[in-house]
Amino acid sequence: MNDLFAELVSGDDERAENAIPAIVDLGAAAIPTLLDLSRSPDSDSRWWAIRALAASPHTQTSDLIPFLSDATPEVRAAAALALSHHPGDEALPALTQTLRDSDPLTAGLAANALVKIGKAAVPNLIEAAQDGEAGIRILALRALSELRDHRAIPVMMKCIQEESAVLQYWAQLGLERLGLDMVYIKP
Repeated sequence: MNDLFAELVSGDDERAENAIPAIVDLGAAAIPTLLDLSRSPDSDSRWWAIRALAASPHTQTSDLIPFLSDATPEVRAAAALALSHHPGDEALPALTQTLRDSDPLTAGLAANALVKIGKAAVPNLIEAAQDGEAGIRILALRALSELRDHRAIPVMMKCIQEESAVLQYWAQLGLERLGLDMVYIKP
């Protein structure tokens, strides 16, 4: 077992990737060691531990949430991606906050994870689409368009009137996905 974890943090990406299926086959017994590795001072070790946690069906959503605030952008991105594989309502506040991440990849992966959570994420996404910087609003609107929830119609209607072509695009697409692809004329 120790050999597998040594391979995971060997610094050789191919060896590490090849060790993951065997680590996953260890079942729930591997989770404590992976969580220990995820707290390593070495960011590469943390990244690989989170990568392995993402692959394991025994990983809990709550195990991954703390890594959304890691100092290293790659680790935060890995955590957001892992939460797409282990979505849970308890991750909603942290993922919504991660839409504001300084790393665009991490922010986009957080939006994807919110989509995986589903309808429970809609209120948080509506709030994010109404407030904040354009980048955050775009990610939230994209996620809302994928979720196809009627509660998002008012914010989509508002965004159609925005000057941002990207906001308009996602609002239009979201409305089309809801079957509301009409032409709106402002009186």
